[in-house]
Amino acid sequence: MNKPVELATLTGAEAVVEMLKAHGVDVVFGLCGDTSMPLYDALARLGSIKHVLTRDERHAAYMADGYARLSGKVGVCEGPSGGGATYILPGLVEANESSIPVLAINTDVSVSSRGKFTLTELDQRTLMKPLTKWNAVLDRSADIPKVFRKAFESMTTGRAGAAHVALPFDVQNGPLERSDVWADPTLGSFPSRRTAPDPSLVELAAKLLRKAKQPLFVCGGGVVLSGAESELLELAEKLSAPVATTISGKGSIDERCAHSVGVVGSNGGTPETRAVVDTADLIVFVGCRAGSVTTERWRHPAPGRARIIHIDVDPAVPGTNYKVDVPLIGDARLCLSALNEALEGHRREADLSWVDEKKRVKFEKFEALARSEDTPIKPERVVFELQKALDADAIVVADPGTPCPYLSAYYVVKGTGRRYFSNRAHGALGYALAASMGAHVAKPKVKTVAVMGDGSFGMCVGELETAVRLRLPVTFVVISNAVYGWIKAGQKTGYDRRYFSVDFGVTDHARVAEAFGVKSWRVFDPAKLGAALKTALAHDGPTLVDIVCQPLHEARAPVSEWVA
Repeated sequence: MNKPVELATLTGAEAVVEMLKAHGVDVVFGLCGDTSMPLYDALARLGSIKHVLTRDERHAAYMADGYARLSGKVGVCEGPSGGGATYILPGLVEANESSIPVLAINTDVSVSSRGKFTLTELDQRTLMKPLTKWNAVLDRSADIPKVFRKAFESMTTGRAGAAHVALPFDVQNGPLERSDVWADPTLGSFPSRRTAPDPSLVELAAKLLRKAKQPLFVCGGGVVLSGAESELLELAEKLSAPVATTISGKGSIDERCAHSVGVVGSNGGTPETRAVVDTADLIVFVGCRAGSVTTERWRHPAPGRARIIHIDVDPAVPGTNYKVDVPLIGDARLCLSALNEALEGHRREADLSWVDEKKRVKFEKFEALARSEDTPIKPERVVFELQKALDADAIVVADPGTPCPYLSAYYVVKGTGRRYFSNRAHGALGYALAASMGAHVAKPKVKTVAVMGDGSFGMCVGELETAVRLRLPVTFVVISNAVYGWIKAGQKTGYDRRYFSVDFGVTDHARVAEAFGVKSWRVFDPAKLGAALKTALAHDGPTLVDIVCQPLHEARAPVSEWVA
């Protein structure tokens, strides 16, 4: 039987699908619209890419973000013109600032319809330019291959980030040559085309490390993004150095390890972890921008207190917030590997029992609260019961608000790699539910849990229908206290308890979830929490556990601004 002859030309929409496939894309998250119909028809006819229909474009972008973090591949989301472009924007800016490669394709009004007051017309190029690493508006079908090649190159090389392509209706229908449709498939994963550090600067850094008496690594998301965990541990063992992380850096080191300090900074740090930072005479920032949260507004470490080696793939980062003794510009894995080679044969002997003692004190305070039988349930108890119920390879996604500081501080990541994450760039509420669904699509054999406050739940509840329709076995945990807790806690400590417009009505989130078809529990009694979580985690479909909890302004959250 003869194979069908391939036509020499493709439509623009067909070319988009083929370019995605050529870069290894196997799933797209998105929402249909009038301007998207040629693209949807091409996706349907050309087959192999799975399309996940979402309930709005923001959550399509968050799903693509979660998928990218767990798969190591570019996450792709799409939406129509007009409101579709404005709705998808929050997910793009979060991914871009978090160095996560997410490609958003917004279809658009026809090129021939521009400037005619066409329904849903807006300037997508100007809208997206400051929020993405790279963006383009297509004017001709013939430009589709080179534009998509450039998008993937931009997203996955150097500091990874988001890209946006506007795809007009008539461009989707226009012809182009099939021979122009080709790609470098290595650009579909990240990081690609890694860069190595300057050897002379590696030698300078090695000299500082040999002389240091109390070195400390502070690792951001760059370690996990580059897959540099084993190189980090090898270097930490050579130097007998403790390793602290940012929230995004959790997973850089097994937190049961003797070298692990845990999370430092104003969100998830504690007085015990801060003391480790303040003791250091040399700090190595690795894939960490040394921003306001990590350094408690640049007070820990205090400027000039320690020598600084700063490793980052972005040359604009070292020297921005601290005077740097040695900047190492390059991929984190290649930089750490170069330092290991430069320190071959060097072994610093030091006792790390003092780090273990700091952790013991920190978790002793935590467990005293976590074992409390008080009601409302303390947030510490939620972390405690989750830790007991989850396997080491589970993925936990934390929304901002109550979940983030507690899980960052006290949820112990057992192993390395991406096992825990939160949206730390802009901290928009409503992220975790959708991002956890994207994470599950990337790793369907691993249990995924999303933990969110009830303020967040109200912003993302519609995607429960998506979870039910796709029968995703993700467990959603809601910290229920009827308040925008972070702001109320700030009003307590910074504004003499002048609480204003932060409280909202009580909702039975379990009953809401049940209306979508999600198997749900509502828990008031701490003694019943463990059993409810265990049952929810074992179920083979989506589940939700609504936990009535102590609000943040009454709790002892690991947030330095609220601690006298």
